[in-house]
Amino acid sequence: MTSALHTSALTSLPLLARGKVRDNYAVGNDRILMVASDRISAFDVIMGEPIPGKGALLTKMALFWFELLKDVAPNHLTGEDPVSVVTPAERPQVEGRAMLVKKLKPLPVEAVVRGYLANSG
Repeated sequence: MTSALHTSALTSLPLLARGKVRDNYAVGNDRILMVASDRISAFDVIMGEPIPGKGALLTKMALFWFELLKDVAPNHLTGEDPVSVVTPAERPQVEGRAMLVKKLKPLPVEAVVRGYLANSG
């Protein structure tokens, strides 16, 4: 099993922002490397214990939906391999959990989906 990545530590690219789950790095003036960590959060609090593989799963899900909906709405994917913009030593932090995207103006929309437990859960 792979070890969990709580926080990325890329030194070859400037850090733009660190969110609840993703760390964003500048790649030139027109692209962003989005690295999905294994951090978990609840009500805007980042927990100390990550879930191994969570970032890779989130990335796979996002790529699935971007591919499925590409004819419905354009997206920010560049089609370039994310590992191509980091050093060989940094590749383990990026492989399978990152997307190289175009730098665009974001739409200020957020959707939160929560489940609930029934019975004894």
